[in-house]
Amino acid sequence: MRVELFDFDLPPENIALRPASPRDSARLLLAPGNGAMEDHVVRDLPGLLRAGDVLVFNDTKVIPAQLEGMRGEARIGATLHKRQGLRQWQAFLRNAKRVRAGDRIDFGAGVTAIAGPRDEDGGVTLDFEGDEPVEILLERAGRMPLPPYIASKRPTDERDRSDYQTMFARKDGAVAAPTAALHFTPDLMAALDQAGITTETLTLHVGAGTFLPVKADDTDDHRMHAEWGRIDAATVDRLNAARAAGGRLIAVGTTSLRLLESAVDKDGLIRPFADETRIFITPGYRFKAVDGLMTNFHLPKSTLFMLVSALMGTDRMRAVYGHAIETGYRFYSYGDSSLLLPQRSV
Repeated sequence: MRVELFDFDLPPENIALRPASPRDSARLLLAPGNGAMEDHVVRDLPGLLRAGDVLVFNDTKVIPAQLEGMRGEARIGATLHKRQGLRQWQAFLRNAKRVRAGDRIDFGAGVTAIAGPRDEDGGVTLDFEGDEPVEILLERAGRMPLPPYIASKRPTDERDRSDYQTMFARKDGAVAAPTAALHFTPDLMAALDQAGITTETLTLHVGAGTFLPVKADDTDDHRMHAEWGRIDAATVDRLNAARAAGGRLIAVGTTSLRLLESAVDKDGLIRPFADETRIFITPGYRFKAVDGLMTNFHLPKSTLFMLVSALMGTDRMRAVYGHAIETGYRFYSYGDSSLLLPQRSV
């Protein structure tokens, strides 16, 4: 499938540089599989779902995974994207041509790492020196890894430490936030509970590869980045029981959706999962685990716009994004959200 089919024009003023405040005041575009779209705000969500529905959240926690350092006189930037061992992380380097295997990079604040060879994804393994846990080193020397479309327009600041973290964040390991869940607040969660809508969590550690552009001309030639995820047996049992009772599983974010679809079997039963996934969802994919998706608005020609096009149909998503752009919805990580309900689940 040609990647150019997933292109669209987005005015720069539609890109959000800060989140809505309060979080649940962000706009929410309800898009059923057929019928009219509706403009709402996120706090309307309890009235847009049914009692018995289940919202599935990702409880990964974003670590301050961006580092700035020096290799000799050369300035080097590093974005960690996947843990390899207790003191070892894969990273994408800026100015990587100035780094060879065996070089020491000094990131300041007493944080140093030895570079390994280049891997097949274009990253470099960094072995952090010393005895302290790497998470402690990152708290000292790292910054929150804002997406390039935000970081290129303003510097990361202290507000991002909280703004770029969901209320569900529990398990360290992500280098990008599961951004659909940024819109939730304790008050909204209480309203959902009162409406009979339940919640579950799983873990998918989002990697920096989520920001990489699709460079291939055809989707068949794109290599998807790997991310580690886990769904435990007790959660699986509750999800399968809810669906058997007629409830819909609504993934909050493409990360939750991708892990659920990685864990489902051919008969539609979700199974316990603890592994890496490289699932790449494009139009023609048959969804087996989810009945809907709450998600922010994604980049042109991205794997995530391909995913929502697979869920709803490419023409429908072009109409959804056209409406969002025309009516001033805010796009990307800090932007507004959509509730996508394919025809079979409306």
